[in-house]
Amino acid sequence: MSRYVLNRTGTAQVQEVKFAVSPGPFYSCSAVTMPSDLAKKKAAKKKEAAKARQRPKKAEEVNGEGDKPESQENGVSEFNGVASLTKELDEFELKKTEARAVTGVLASHPNSTDVHISSLSLTFHGQELLSDTCLELNSGRRYGLIGLNGTGKSMLLSAIGHREVPIPEHIDIYHLSREMAPSEKTALQCVMEVDEERIKLEREAERLAHLDSECEKLMELYERLEELDADKAEMRASRILHGLGFTAAMQQKKLKDFSGGWRMRVALARALFLKPFMLLLDEPTNHLDLDACVWLEEELKEFKRILVLISHSQDFLNGVCTNIMHLHQRKLKYYTGNYDQYIKTREELEENQMKRFNWEQDQITHMKNYIARFGHGSAKLARQAQSKEKTLQKMVASGLTERVVNDKTLSFFFPACGKIPPPVIMVQNVSFRYSDNTPIIYKNLEFGIDLDTRVALVGPNGAGKSTLLKLLTGELLPTDGMIRKHSHVKIGRYHQHLTEQLDLDLSPLEYMMKCYPEIKEKEEMRKIIGRYGLTGKQQVSPIRNLSDGQKCRVCFAWLAWQNPHMLFLDEPTNHLDIETIDALAEAINDFEGGMMLVSHDFRLIQQVAQEIWVCENQTITKWSRDILAYKEHLKAKIDKHV
Repeated sequence: MSRYVLNRTGTAQVQEVKFAVSPGPFYSCSAVTMPSDLAKKKAAKKKEAAKARQRPKKAEEVNGEGDKPESQENGVSEFNGVASLTKELDEFELKKTEARAVTGVLASHPNSTDVHISSLSLTFHGQELLSDTCLELNSGRRYGLIGLNGTGKSMLLSAIGHREVPIPEHIDIYHLSREMAPSEKTALQCVMEVDEERIKLEREAERLAHLDSECEKLMELYERLEELDADKAEMRASRILHGLGFTAAMQQKKLKDFSGGWRMRVALARALFLKPFMLLLDEPTNHLDLDACVWLEEELKEFKRILVLISHSQDFLNGVCTNIMHLHQRKLKYYTGNYDQYIKTREELEENQMKRFNWEQDQITHMKNYIARFGHGSAKLARQAQSKEKTLQKMVASGLTERVVNDKTLSFFFPACGKIPPPVIMVQNVSFRYSDNTPIIYKNLEFGIDLDTRVALVGPNGAGKSTLLKLLTGELLPTDGMIRKHSHVKIGRYHQHLTEQLDLDLSPLEYMMKCYPEIKEKEEMRKIIGRYGLTGKQQVSPIRNLSDGQKCRVCFAWLAWQNPHMLFLDEPTNHLDIETIDALAEAINDFEGGMMLVSHDFRLIQQVAQEIWVCENQTITKWSRDILAYKEHLKAKIDKHV
């Protein structure tokens, strides 16, 4: 059996596997063709950082929702200080790698296109996330990796992407986990440049074209380029970007002019363009709108190699996955089929397991009672008691069926907000644009919302869904018209950048005590935080050590205890696990105030929205059918343009 170890230079050696630390650079947005590429990538990063220091300090951004970027609202360009930000992120990822220990043995043949790793264990900061389990990834399968927040899903993907597990060298890996850094390159250039093999072959072909003696080799190069579809590379890259929401003009914009969410889309486009043998995607829909989510689902369901994705969207998992990996109690459990099939199979297996468990416990109780009653009776009864005792010992020795342990269920809670007479918010003849040089986002809007409003905002990127929420909260002012709000209304707005406002050095308990000093007792605050799924050590650990999903739960606890009358939720499901999303949906339905939702999660919209409003063509129109009918409408649009 082959065993590998990753040394400091990033090369693989055949020996006993023991990955205590692999302090190589973090390269989540580029293809990993071989482990020996690590040194090159490290040098490239240093060069990129050096270039960044010489770039202009300010640059304008374009946000696809038609919104003014968060960074510009605060008077600071996102491009400003990119070198230090990139360095800080790299150092943070390096610390995570150093705090991680991975062991495992390659059980499949080194030349196989399938990856089977036995005895896999993974620890982070001394906490065991995986223990003596198996990782099985077969070619042609698309795996959905699911599990509760904080169980180690992203950590496992990162360990695979860094080759801290013994992946054979001939399998190239692309791990997507963060956006592209701002640069002077266009979005289209950034996608095209990722195909290193094609670029090298084209350069070599150009060199050999002038040499008569190399005709045979030149023909071989042209054949390989034809296999790679090199003449269609730009068209294919453009098609992928278009599917992710980039217009022709946006594809020619420099990366420094995009917000972080759009640079994440560029990173995703690179991954889809490259078509690596193993593609690892961590919440790929987080920065997408419904249109792009539907397009990506259609794209990934055709992926023919090995795909492993983490997603909170049941709808997305159903559309893409052929298999489900459930990370539960430090083990990986495998199920055939999509998410719905996984739920059905798991329920059947657990039902049978509990029947077996109850039968065994009844048998054990019966035998123990018999032994206790007749073990010292007549010779005949004593022999029968001894026989039952031996049977009991054999049952225990062969291993008893374990009781089914279900995932912890949460119950989010939004406190009672009291009644406010309508109208709560009135929008009167409102128009909006960011400046005289930018397009009109909305024109002559007229509507009202009250405490019984339950609306989901949908529509293409750039239509201004987030902009509308900012207008209603007062973060932005209308260009024309008026927005009237009740004098006592309190609005709680959840958005994607809320976690950036957390003090990472404080624990969730300390942060909440600081934000709400009127709650004096720590035990009372502990109970409040516990309602949002943070318990035990999680409440007193620094927020920086929490997973992204756990940080989001801190934000929900903070938001809820503002006691708002209206909830404005802008992509609230990012980084949350499926169980937490269901708990959030239940809490929204129990909330006595109003709610407006922007989300790419079809299932959440289906659970909580009573109306669907389409933001498009500078106005808002009501969708007459449900959200699943809207999804079919989007699919029809995609098919029409194919």
